[in-house]
Amino acid sequence: MGRIVVTEFISLDGVVQAPGGEDFKYQNWSFDFDSGDEGEQFKTDEALAGEALLLGRVTYDGFASAWPSEEGVLADKLNRMRKYVVSSTLTDPTWNNTQVVRGDVATEVAKLKAEVDGELQVAGSIRLAQELLEHDLVDGLHLMTYPVLLGYGRRLFGETTDRTRWRLTESRTVGEGVLITLFERDRA
Repeated sequence: MGRIVVTEFISLDGVVQAPGGEDFKYQNWSFDFDSGDEGEQFKTDEALAGEALLLGRVTYDGFASAWPSEEGVLADKLNRMRKYVVSSTLTDPTWNNTQVVRGDVATEVAKLKAEVDGELQVAGSIRLAQELLEHDLVDGLHLMTYPVLLGYGRRLFGETTDRTRWRLTESRTVGEGVLITLFERDRA
C-alpha cells in the first residue's frame, strides 16, 4: 500500500499559489528567498524518495513544460518516474510515463494508493491536495514555509468537515529562513 505525501511551498499566511509560476499578483514569490544548498538537497532527496507523482492539471502542465528540458539528478528522477494527473479534460498527456486519472477523485486516488507500492507525491496542485485532505487520504505533509506574508492568494488549508491529528516528525531552518516541517498523519 502506498502513502500520499503533499509537498508545498507555503507563505507564513498559508498561501501556496504560484510559488514558482502561474499568472498571479506575486508570481514566483518563493524565488525571492534562497533555501540554500540544504534546502535544495532536501527537495532532491524528497523527489528521490517518491515512487510516483500525483498532480492536478495546472501543476502537471507547468511541470510537463519545464522538466523534460532540464538535466541533473532531480530532472532525471522526475522525467523517469510514473506520473498521474487528475483531469477531466486532458486526453493526450505529453510527458512520458503519464496516466490520466478520471472519475471521482477520492475513489480513484484511493485505488491508486492501494496499487502503488511507495510514496505518491502531490506537489503544488492546490485543489487536489485540498480534496485529498478532505477525504483523509494524505499520510504526510512536507511544508517549506517562506518568511513572507503575501496577504492574498489561494491557501492550502481551509475549512474541512472533520478534524484530523498530525504528528511533527522534523523541523529545521535552511537558507534565508525557510522552515522545513514534516508531518505524518496520526491515525491512532
